[in-house]
Amino acid sequence: MTSTLTPYVQFPERCREALEFYASVLGGTPQIMTFGDMDPTAGEHADKVMHAYLRTDDGYELMASDSAPGMPVDHGASIAMSLSGDDERLREHFAGLSEGGQVEVPLETQMWGDEFGMFTDRFGVRWMVNLQGPGEQAG
Repeated sequence: MTSTLTPYVQFPERCREALEFYASVLGGTPQIMTFGDMDPTAGEHADKVMHAYLRTDDGYELMASDSAPGMPVDHGASIAMSLSGDDERLREHFAGLSEGGQVEVPLETQMWGDEFGMFTDRFGVRWMVNLQGPGEQAG
């Protein structure tokens, strides 16, 4: 038996833009289903994203949607996307995903020996990137 834990992020009216941006940085092609695809009577919300899925070239997975009409979105400060490992491309991911956002902690070597950085992207999603030092294992 297998299971996964996949982030599901809601974007107020910007889901398509967000997933296309993430795909441009991380690779992959977003699979997008609109309210109109499922309900021809969706009216003004027909072009909004009911459900979207992105599997990147590196195997990262993200699901998302536009927020439902009248439903506020609060990403909150207690949740962050975390990318970690020893792949040098994490530096490129940090630079690309933080473009147009706010870098809180630049990607630099920290006291524990890894390179670590943190930012909030242009869509209000918080990210942490940890590039492990030589000889360390992901964890």
